[in-house]
Amino acid sequence: MAEIRNVRLELLRPGPAHNQLLSPLTPYVALCGNEGPVTISVPFEHRQLLNRLERLRYATPGGAIPASQREAEVQELGRTVGAVLGSISTLGPVLRGAAGRSSALLNVRLVHAPAELALVPFELAIAPEGFPGSGKPLLLQSQTPVVLTREIRRGSPPQVSWRRPPKILFAFASPGGVAPVPYQEHLDALRAAIDPWVPAGSEARQLAAVRKLLTVLPNASVASLQRECASTEYTHVHILAHGHPYQYAGEQRYGLAFCQAEDAGAKDVVDGESLASVLRHGEKAPTVVSLATCDSGNEGSVLTPGGSIAHDLHSAGIPWVIASQFPLWMLGSVVAARVLYAGLLRGDDPREVLYELRRELRTTSAGNHDWASIVAYASIPWDFEKDVSAFRSEQTRRRIDACFSALEAPDEGQLSLESMQPAFEKVRSILKEWRESDTHGSPAEQRAERAERLGMSGVGEKRIAYLLYAKGEPEKARAAVRSAVDWYRQAFDVELTNHWVLTQCLSLSAVLEEPCDSGLWVLSRLLASADLRNPDAEKRAWAHGTLAELEMLGIVYEAGARRDITAITRSVVEHCKEIRDSVGADAFPVFSTRRQFERYLDWWKGPWADIAKAAAQELRE
Repeated sequence: MAEIRNVRLELLRPGPAHNQLLSPLTPYVALCGNEGPVTISVPFEHRQLLNRLERLRYATPGGAIPASQREAEVQELGRTVGAVLGSISTLGPVLRGAAGRSSALLNVRLVHAPAELALVPFELAIAPEGFPGSGKPLLLQSQTPVVLTREIRRGSPPQVSWRRPPKILFAFASPGGVAPVPYQEHLDALRAAIDPWVPAGSEARQLAAVRKLLTVLPNASVASLQRECASTEYTHVHILAHGHPYQYAGEQRYGLAFCQAEDAGAKDVVDGESLASVLRHGEKAPTVVSLATCDSGNEGSVLTPGGSIAHDLHSAGIPWVIASQFPLWMLGSVVAARVLYAGLLRGDDPREVLYELRRELRTTSAGNHDWASIVAYASIPWDFEKDVSAFRSEQTRRRIDACFSALEAPDEGQLSLESMQPAFEKVRSILKEWRESDTHGSPAEQRAERAERLGMSGVGEKRIAYLLYAKGEPEKARAAVRSAVDWYRQAFDVELTNHWVLTQCLSLSAVLEEPCDSGLWVLSRLLASADLRNPDAEKRAWAHGTLAELEMLGIVYEAGARRDITAITRSVVEHCKEIRDSVGADAFPVFSTRRQFERYLDWWKGPWADIAKAAAQELRE
């Protein structure tokens, strides 16, 4: 993940957000980062801009817009908007300062309270003189990668965790009287995006995994969408429907053409506020809503309160809303679904995904301006990079688990060793990519994350070793175990307070009958004991898991002691009970610790068998 630099650009004027028309006579105050205010104006009369935007619609009631006219308007309007940004004297130096850091992505966070400014297609801007890539579209030039997000001015961002396990709802509608929507192409794009987390194997297992990640809602209506969102907490909602104009207080706005609940063939035009109330239920809200819908980012009239569908969803507390401010070609909508969800589910920063999406649309849809149509409303808290990095790590773990679950399932025992090798190499490739990717946060947080990735490489080799052992390949299994020890030891060298990786090193060294220095066993106990006072319940649970294993390994590492097996067993079982009490019987630390003790029973046979059996039994209950 590349470094991302943020610059906040806020455009303000006195008065209410609505009921103000664009005019060159209206002064706006631009606040860029920590710099002082700059007064600017927008060189459009309101009607003039609306007329120019009409030329970007491909067709009007009067007929099709010639391609040459559209292309000329994209250029002319892009230069005009670029000149507006160029008049903000405090913005140019920020962009020029970033030009020397080619690997960094610059996120311009555009905050505009005045409703009329939502009509201005800032995404079309052509970089003016003095900006990186001058003369080229600002958001496509590669000299200084720039991504532009919009946001609503508010006191604090919505409190929705980016780290939740993904659960996608795909809702589409094509009622009578409107053209069919490419739902199959969108479904294929979503299915391809979740494929890395769907284990290979029987059709039934794959179907169960797909249903856990993706729900499809055909002939979507307000009622059916409301039922889905009330019953299930979705993290991502992807809506495919046609945009449709409607009248509100005598003014034109844009809504979605949904189906009526009683008649799927009848049309029900849904406005942004109604859609927001359907998608949000109390504290439950999706993290990302993507609208594959023409005009879902189109502000419409500015004379009455409210805004575009995307604006209304973002105002209602949905952190990320990705929409289209112009008509969107069907091919462009499919490309957007493919690129967005592949990147988001992989754990890429959404700002990187947006930058790549514009470039992909420019390449695959060269005859139109879909790349400029994409508009993103985004709330970005101060620790967003840390959250994104943690989510990527969790998605990587889930991806590795999906690879192993196809090999470890009971009904896959007939797999040959040769057929398993591609999965082993895939796991190692995923782990290598993860180890080499950037970390974020303070130096201490980066060390901890680096150690975690090295430790997970040890976990991967350990699970490969078990499968090799089960296939009757003890020497290959032993080599994989030795590789796991190396990864755990590297992890401990990076982070000397990580008792988990040190304990795994001690454990596997004992299994290899090549025990480590007993002083490391004492050190690991001290580190884990200190973590028992951690306010985080999950960290306390992991500490108890470490201490349970170390108590048992004392048979090997407590040199010269004649230990009471009954007393050791009692202590180990007590730690196992504490794990359950800390996080609940269904939590991952319980499952992971139980699986570790079961390895001592069916694989790492030794003097610890009775203790491991009691621990595993306690964690099963």
